[in-house]
Amino acid sequence: MSLRDFALLMAMCLIWAVNTIVSKYVISVLGAPPLFYAAARFAIVAICLVRFLLPAPRPIWRLVLAAFLMGGGNFGLMFVGLRSATPSAAAVVLQLGMPATLILSMLFLGERVRWRRGLGIALTFVGVLTVMWNPHGLALSSGLMMVAGATLMSAVGVILTKQIEGIRPIAFQAWVGWVSLFPMAALSAWLEPGQLQIAWHAGWPLVAAVTFSAVVVSLGAHTLYVTLLQRYEANLISALVLVTPLATIILGVTLLHDPVGPRLVIGSLLALAGVLIIALRGSQVMAMLTALRDRT
Repeated sequence: MSLRDFALLMAMCLIWAVNTIVSKYVISVLGAPPLFYAAARFAIVAICLVRFLLPAPRPIWRLVLAAFLMGGGNFGLMFVGLRSATPSAAAVVLQLGMPATLILSMLFLGERVRWRRGLGIALTFVGVLTVMWNPHGLALSSGLMMVAGATLMSAVGVILTKQIEGIRPIAFQAWVGWVSLFPMAALSAWLEPGQLQIAWHAGWPLVAAVTFSAVVVSLGAHTLYVTLLQRYEANLISALVLVTPLATIILGVTLLHDPVGPRLVIGSLLALAGVLIIALRGSQVMAMLTALRDRT
């Protein structure tokens, strides 16, 4: 990998990490309703990419379902979870996406997993459970359970997308925007009364955050990611983007004063080691996972 492309990849990872911090700030500090925030993000994506909607790949039902699971379902749960979860812990739990996708590919796509990737799956789950467990309440963190649910929705969406022929990443992003916009807006109107007044009170910081999330992250960083995947092996890129959760943890601790304890440190090391093993061993869905999965 050239020095220039490596620098671009690191910048992309930093953008994804910053976006998690921004999302937490918008939801917890500005008090923006999470479903409204998701709807606003998808509105911008949908408008920017409307010209890529057609021709639509078939079958349309699978495209719509996959787009919603990887869009509204994923980010809706994610943003709701961030109301109580710290960005640092959420960054670790998000690593469930890769082993969850691999397990689903075993069940539905005939993927074969040998002992090394099996070890990676086990390490990831143990690490994530270590971070999610609340020893004081003898229960799992509700916010992090929402984040885990978001990763499961995204994993199911990846498997469905694998079964759609001829889908371009930019076209899929367009469908994600349009399919997710209206359900998220409807759910926000139903479950988040007064969301427009809250958004108006939040003012320009909310507008800037939504624009950054939609334009810089969804359109800019994701397009760069796909470009790099076309130049280099998916396994290499998947391993290098583990910088994202590390950067998120550092920014969360530095900017938002996320608590750091043995559970977060040990869980992070286990989860990231497991994901690294899976990424380096490769799989038939790895390229699909990395090319199509939009980051928070």
